Amino acid sequence: MRNKLKTWMGTLAFIAVLPAMGQQLPYQNPKLTPEERANDLVGRLTLEEKASLMQNTSPAIPRLGIKAYDWWNEALHGVGRAGIATVFPQTIGMAASFDDELLYQVFTAVSDEARAKYTQFRKEGDLKRYQGLTFWTPNVNIFRDPRWGRGQETYGEDPYLTSQMGMAVVRGLQGPEDAPYDKLHACAKHFAVHSGPEWNRHEFNAENIAPRDLWETYMPAFKDLVQKAHVKEVMCAYNRLEGEPCCGNNRLLTHILRDEWGYQGIVVSDCGAISDFWRKGDHETHPDKAHASAGAVLSGTDLECGSNYKSLPEAVKAGLIAESQLDISVKRLLKARFELGEMDKDVCWDTIPYSVVDCQAHKDLALRMARESIVLLQNRNNILPLRKDMKIALVGPNANDSIMHWGNYNGFPSHTETLYEALKKRLPASQLIYEFGCDRTSPVALESVFAQCAIDGKPGFRSTYWNNIKLEGIPATVVQTSTPFHFTTLGATVFAPGVNISNFSARYESVFTPEKTEDINFQFSAQGIIRLYINGEEVASGKYVQNHATLYTLKAEKGKQYDVKFEFVFYSNDRAAQLEFDMGRDIPVNLQATADKVKDADVILFAGGISPTLEGEEMPVDAEGFRGGDRTSIELPAIQRQLVGELKKLGKPIVFINYSGSAMGLAPESEICDGMIQAWYPGQAGGTAIADVLFGDYNPAGKLPVTFYRNTEQLPDFEDYAMKGRTYRYMTETPLFRFGHGLSYTTFDYGKARLSQNTFSKGETLTLTIPVSNTGTRDGEETVQVYLRRPGDADAPSHTLRAFKRVYVPKGGTKEIKFTLSDDNFLWFDTSTNNMNLISGEYELLYGGTSDTNQLKKIRLMIN
Repeated sequence: MRNKLKTWMGTLAFIAVLPAMGQQLPYQNPKLTPEERANDLVGRLTLEEKASLMQNTSPAIPRLGIKAYDWWNEALHGVGRAGIATVFPQTIGMAASFDDELLYQVFTAVSDEARAKYTQFRKEGDLKRYQGLTFWTPNVNIFRDPRWGRGQETYGEDPYLTSQMGMAVVRGLQGPEDAPYDKLHACAKHFAVHSGPEWNRHEFNAENIAPRDLWETYMPAFKDLVQKAHVKEVMCAYNRLEGEPCCGNNRLLTHILRDEWGYQGIVVSDCGAISDFWRKGDHETHPDKAHASAGAVLSGTDLECGSNYKSLPEAVKAGLIAESQLDISVKRLLKARFELGEMDKDVCWDTIPYSVVDCQAHKDLALRMARESIVLLQNRNNILPLRKDMKIALVGPNANDSIMHWGNYNGFPSHTETLYEALKKRLPASQLIYEFGCDRTSPVALESVFAQCAIDGKPGFRSTYWNNIKLEGIPATVVQTSTPFHFTTLGATVFAPGVNISNFSARYESVFTPEKTEDINFQFSAQGIIRLYINGEEVASGKYVQNHATLYTLKAEKGKQYDVKFEFVFYSNDRAAQLEFDMGRDIPVNLQATADKVKDADVILFAGGISPTLEGEEMPVDAEGFRGGDRTSIELPAIQRQLVGELKKLGKPIVFINYSGSAMGLAPESEICDGMIQAWYPGQAGGTAIADVLFGDYNPAGKLPVTFYRNTEQLPDFEDYAMKGRTYRYMTETPLFRFGHGLSYTTFDYGKARLSQNTFSKGETLTLTIPVSNTGTRDGEETVQVYLRRPGDADAPSHTLRAFKRVYVPKGGTKEIKFTLSDDNFLWFDTSTNNMNLISGEYELLYGGTSDTNQLKKIRLMIN
């Protein structure tokens, strides 16, 4: 089909170095299939050239017309790390929408922006990291434990929800399968059985995984993305599985992925994962780079994010691997580049204009998704929606933090609306009291004045980078940094495109114009060397500065201009670079003073929770209650808990708005607060969306994609990968809020469901019809959830999601929601084969608007 569709494209002018007679070589002929072109080109490469193409930063091979290409790009919830882009809610928030159709629209918009950016970058010269067409998303790992810092990147704890949302992402990114060229390539990660801890991921061994857990929980989403969505890349994980590193695991990459599932695409290593094979203190399963590289390729890892594969020619010469094995991987890589049109001109996707980036339609889409992601957890005494004549106090560390909205692996929006900004637009000054209140974790807060810095008419700092440690020569890049710094090279992430991972230096310059006379603290955390200058004079320096230390206090005078410059040098090869910087005034927390300032309000909104600076990927600095990006406890930080308690003494209703990328232990807060909203990290339109919900301009309908446990004590050991006791499917205790929970400003009633037939046999389809009535006074949406249970299977999950649909039902109306169910909806773990099969017997279909079995109705079904 692809070849037929290419014919109408005509002859494309592929630019390469042609042989003397000027004839076109087979690999240069766009009328041939990508596979035919790859087969021809691989035979023209030297051994060293093949090895170079198997690294994520692949150099040009001018004699064959192969351009330099970096395979690493990000689009977790919008085009990441490549300048201005539309920033949608963090992934876990989009999962709360339970709207895979909207998610497909989101990632169609993302792929439009990505293609437009690629076309523009290509016009400007050689492509750098974060400028290509291969995007390492989605993350379809199961969020098995809320302490995992990267759980925010996933689609939650349920394998079916994760699968459906993950497939929508892949299809939105890759585009129509019958197009002449693939739009982009997506990547299913991290394969497999990977979900923390972050601090020991380079040495961790996930072992003794029960077959039931493996096939019923950890594998389904990957299988669906491979076999149904036809994802073009799979990323293998850092950890070991049953003793073998995932990127060198024959069972995973050969027997399961390729032999059983028929996967034909690329396997890429997580960044630095091959180094873990041999590096002391990590897996240490191989003696050196050559053995590690040979082992990874032989197991099926085609592309390394890293540089160990430079040793592959040495490995071939030493007899560790045959060159023909490299050919298999290189063919896959070249085929992918031909599929994308990366080596051709006049590709159909090149016509997408750059004006789509940050366009109004995409901003509207970001707002729609932010609204759909919000979960109304609690609404005691119907405190919500708020009356617009109320005097409202807004308190808390997340009320006016725009960066927190972005999550991680993010792009940079042209504007982010915080909740404070949104409320200022809706309320007169006399009706709104804003009080910062407290820091997220500390009894002393830094109130930033970063926004009072600008240079050359641009906000923030001019950032100049050199790929040497002497700050000399031609800069690698010069960029404007408009927000407080949060840089790290963990995960092989660069500070800026074109900058080294190690052995680099930087100079950051701006002009600070204080708005009032006061002491301003310059606060740093750094793995590297820092030198700070004010008006040309060195005033402070430090090496490996920890815990946001104040290196210098400036006695600033209102209106005076201060030239601020600091230099950063990093040359270590055995640790990651880190630089965090902000400047501002220290404000000791005074709980009583905060309460006094808001005592006249009719209602108090507390915008609390955590942020991506506290939870995330292998973070370098530990804070109280956090370890390397993971959490040691899930409770709300103590200082916030104390402030909420102090506010409760005022006797005013409190609405708690929780921002986080994971479940929080909010049992005390649920008793104290009348209303509770889960906002996640809601993206650029988050403030608007939350305000819309608060005032009833939007009727919330989000549902939790994860269980909210009452406290840390309800969790099993973080390092135990057994599912027993975890998630709604295996938990026996009562959580605070269940998976699938989410309230509305209206009410829904479920009628008696009907099946088109009460028996099911392999290859058939049946229709489940569920009447849903809106019995309240507002129009609204409901997420209809269908679960499967097999009575009598003692080791099985209590019930497991097998269908869902978000539907609009007007007030007073009834809709009949139809689900077409087939084999895939009824697969169950088969103990006789240790795999998922159709097993005959009696089952129950449970249905309703939550996973709470006490609220679900049921209908019986016999499978033959």
